[in-house]
Amino acid sequence: MKEILVVDDSRAIRQAIRRILESLGFAVAEAEDGQRALDYVRAHGRPDCILLDIDMPVMDGLTCLEALREEQGVDRTMVVMCTTHNSMEKIQGALAGGASEYIMKPFDADIIRAKLEQVNLL
Repeated sequence: MKEILVVDDSRAIRQAIRRILESLGFAVAEAEDGQRALDYVRAHGRPDCILLDIDMPVMDGLTCLEALREEQGVDRTMVVMCTTHNSMEKIQGALAGGASEYIMKPFDADIIRAKLEQVNLL
């Protein structure tokens, strides 16, 4: 079973994404900020994908992405950024930093499914 780590400071958003992902057959782990996501990856190994919010306290998603890429290399872990930003600057920065794709909030099950298909997880 493929595993996805959902990283978002909102518990409600993590739970909503968890329900969608589990209905698609994924195992799901959660972290509430970038530092906890890094801790999870270091302790449990890399998941098949990380859904990573950009704006979070403690460690934001872009800093987490940079740390993941430094530790594991660009191709090690697939990262899909989740954001409310409609600014192409932040999105382009995430993609340039090694993100595979991005999802704009608000999202629904169809959007998540389509993005996971685009990155060949479904």
